Amino acid sequence: MTPAERLGLIAAAVPAPERPARWADLGAGDGAFTLALVERLGTGSHVLAVDRDGRALARLRRARRRPARGASVDTLTADLTGDLRLDGLDGVLMANALHYVPRRRQARLLARLAAALAPGGRIVLVEYDLERGNPWVPHPLPAGEFPALALEAGLERAAIVADAPSRYWGRAYCAVAFRGAAGGGS
Repeated sequence: MTPAERLGLIAAAVPAPERPARWADLGAGDGAFTLALVERLGTGSHVLAVDRDGRALARLRRARRRPARGASVDTLTADLTGDLRLDGLDGVLMANALHYVPRRRQARLLARLAAALAPGGRIVLVEYDLERGNPWVPHPLPAGEFPALALEAGLERAAIVADAPSRYWGRAYCAVAFRGAAGGGS
């Protein structure tokens, strides 16, 4: 995907904020979707890019130096399934990352991430719409199964908001679900 296509894929799930926003991009890799998020959020906002591959995060830091516009970015080398000690976030982006977590652990991870959100905050996923896993997408989450997984995680208003062709695996989709306004799920 081109940078414009990545931005277009997440745009419906990540509205331009009315005030500076705090986000985390989990499984950020070298920042392909982080940079789209940074552009979408704009100046004054902040993104924490998390990945267990420190070399990939170093590439993101180098890319971020040229041209530096949009939200600020910090990086953290860590496993997205670990205790990241996040709280009060407006959103969490996981682009092509949840499919590395075994299906039996995905709802529990999303519930823990929901607890890191401010009330009304959102979790945004970009995933491949696959029924069966493969070595590169070991634990896929088909688009049609996202609403049930989000409900199991205590999230509200789960929806698929965009999709796009993938040169690797058919179609990619963007999904969003929200932490309840009172801080709990539905």
